[in-house]
Amino acid sequence: AIEDVNANPSVLNNTQLRIIMHDTKFNGFMSIMEPLRFMESETVAIIGPQRSSSARVVSHVATELKIPILSFTATDPTMSPLQFPYFIRTSQNDLFQMAAIADIVHFYGWREVIAIYGDDDYGQNGVAALGDKLAEKRCRISYKAALPPEPTRENITNLLIKVALSESRIIVVHASFIWGLEVFNVAQYLGMMSTGYVWIATNWLSTIIDTNSPLPLDTMNNIQGVIALRLHTPNSVMKKNFVQRWHNLTQVGLSTYGLYAYDTVWLLGHAIDNFFQRGGNVSFSRNPIISELRGGNLHLDALKVFDGGKMFLESILQVDRIGLTGRMKFTNDRNLVNPAFDVLNVIGTGYRTIGYWCNHLGLSVVPPDELQNTSFSGQKLHSVVWPGQTTQNPRGWVFSNNGRHLRIGVPNRYRFEEVVSVKSNGIITGFCVEVFVAALSLLPYAVPFELVAFGNGHDNPSNSELVRLITAGVYDAGVGDITIITERTKMADFTQPYVESGLVVVAPVRKLGSSAMAFLRPFTPQMWLIAAASFLIVGAVIWFLEHKQNDEFRGPPRRQVMTTFWFSFSTLFFSHRETTITNLGRVVLLIWLFVVLIINSSYTASLTSILTVHQLSSPIKGIETLETTNDPIGYPQGSFVRDYLVNELGIHESRLVPLRSPEEYDKSLRDGPGKGGVAAVVDERAYIELFLSSRCEFGIVGQEFTKNGWGFAFPRNSPLAVDVSTAILQLSENGDLQRIRDKWLLRKACTLQGAEIEVDRLELKSFWGLFVVCGLASVLALAVYIALMIRQFGRHCPEEADGAIRRRSSPSARIHSFLSFVKEKEEDVKARSSRERQLENI
Repeated sequence: AIEDVNANPSVLNNTQLRIIMHDTKFNGFMSIMEPLRFMESETVAIIGPQRSSSARVVSHVATELKIPILSFTATDPTMSPLQFPYFIRTSQNDLFQMAAIADIVHFYGWREVIAIYGDDDYGQNGVAALGDKLAEKRCRISYKAALPPEPTRENITNLLIKVALSESRIIVVHASFIWGLEVFNVAQYLGMMSTGYVWIATNWLSTIIDTNSPLPLDTMNNIQGVIALRLHTPNSVMKKNFVQRWHNLTQVGLSTYGLYAYDTVWLLGHAIDNFFQRGGNVSFSRNPIISELRGGNLHLDALKVFDGGKMFLESILQVDRIGLTGRMKFTNDRNLVNPAFDVLNVIGTGYRTIGYWCNHLGLSVVPPDELQNTSFSGQKLHSVVWPGQTTQNPRGWVFSNNGRHLRIGVPNRYRFEEVVSVKSNGIITGFCVEVFVAALSLLPYAVPFELVAFGNGHDNPSNSELVRLITAGVYDAGVGDITIITERTKMADFTQPYVESGLVVVAPVRKLGSSAMAFLRPFTPQMWLIAAASFLIVGAVIWFLEHKQNDEFRGPPRRQVMTTFWFSFSTLFFSHRETTITNLGRVVLLIWLFVVLIINSSYTASLTSILTVHQLSSPIKGIETLETTNDPIGYPQGSFVRDYLVNELGIHESRLVPLRSPEEYDKSLRDGPGKGGVAAVVDERAYIELFLSSRCEFGIVGQEFTKNGWGFAFPRNSPLAVDVSTAILQLSENGDLQRIRDKWLLRKACTLQGAEIEVDRLELKSFWGLFVVCGLASVLALAVYIALMIRQFGRHCPEEADGAIRRRSSPSARIHSFLSFVKEKEEDVKARSSRERQLENI
């Protein structure tokens, strides 16, 4: 790189760039001391150190001396320009590498990973960034497995044994070049490179493979199926020629870090050239703070400040060139533009590229530099050969290999043994338990579990408390009639509901017989009133429109009133004899007959239902009735119903009566409020249907006023919840779920339980649209008719239209004259007008 820069006359204007190199042998102490030695000799910039921890220490000194530090291997994401203004990272930040790993984990649908890392700045901060990126994808690190910065085989073995006992099988190795391969060596020895495991290595592994290829056969066997990341460098003629030159010089492999090192030297050359062009001058001065220390044996007084350091730093950050690694340009936060990685799969004696990752579009099978010319079709990777030589995507987790069975909490209820029942010998059965067992039988793996009763069997336990204990780790899951409500979903994950069951109201009902006034029941009083008024109004409108021309709507006042009434109500049966002759009258009548047809049909259907179907009646019409009364309300003990009634509906606690069993439901409803009972019971539909199967004197009143379901509860982020949900869907699709429900919950319905009690009367809100249309048509027809009459009045009565005469006559006289004209028959008006014109011609 130095030779190429010095050989290029367009850079540095024939000034020779001189770089002094020291090998720290990847020693932490030496990687700190060597840069300090450089700073003693009036150095304008330092390339290195390799370690992030060393770069952090040296950068503090560089900030005081204003000497830029350029590093292509110190990728610690926490080294920010605010804290270290003179530190410049000339390769990609590890933050982007961790974002790529998070995208890979999310792409395969995994939720938890284990991170193995060295317990130093590089490892800790990299894994912290991984945790943040996983959290953005709603994933997490379940176990942070830290190793000493220079671990022994024993350290690695002890750590991997703990990892093997964990549930997650997704292992991210953020290791050092020195000991990273030893992790896979021990993992192979422990059988952890087999089917089911997923190993993801950061770019340290691809660097080793590229540099030392081919690796020994036993080493390659240890890393078969591993996914590794590599800094992406676009293909170019410049890169191809450089790689060829490199291979002609040495047999040592070339990694992407080598390419970044080459580009770093060129970047430094261009920055120095820009520095001189801007009038920069290389000079040094003493630091007053260091001078006060008087040097001593450490010779600190030899450290001098680079006077042009700030300008030189600006020159470095302004460089924008195309190098071997792509575009070398810094963003505002001093990261290189267009961060991207290759996603590799180790196979055989090398690796295969299965995709790419870039910061803006995520995973793709198309190289990032070609995506601008290709339509992006979403996240995608090629197939992977996983550890164990399988191409089937691993599930990503297993049950902990510690011999412990899952403790499944089951509510020990006093009521409705069909749902869940705990026998005296400890055996737990019921509908919910059988659904759970059937779902587990569909899983592609065995789930060792034991059912544990929750509650004393005398009082109904709280399902919310059971969910809380799952969160606390007392139980591994909850099985039973656990309703999925908002409060509980904040504590645990739930499966797909296997029962839909909202809240309903049950109350005493009585059978209604046919009465003499049964014909009035289809409509509400308001509907009857509006319908009757509409008949009269429409009749009056048609009389007004027809009166002037139609003889059937003329005659003595009494006859006209009787004709209007008869015409109005005869339209109900479409038997009106009067004929409409005006166009406006026909339009209004046509719309009204359509309204009558709809009302008549609805009335007939509702009355037929009332007279032919058993009707059940109750003074309580639904939850709305209970909200407006002060009657006591029963609810199941230990259920969420109490909180719902109090918090959501505002019903006072003093009105609520806890009931433990169906027998208590029955007794309280029979006694009623007058004898210390309840007016109604609020419970979930599934329970009420069981309760009503043998009790004909009670019924569901009103509509179901909530929509809930029963589900199985698991700890947050438990992968078992997703698999059991899938199994429940399979049970539903193949009919087994309905079969199990029929076995436990289906009972012969009571003969009087013909229908739920609901308000079946037809209300005005169902027909208001028809009445509005008819009303608007009538108003519009009247407006048009009156306008026509005013026009005719001016034409046939010119003396009334004359301005001078209007001013001499009173308004009441003019109105009376207009009404007389409207009342007068059309033929009489025309005859009178004809006579007047004849008299004028004489």
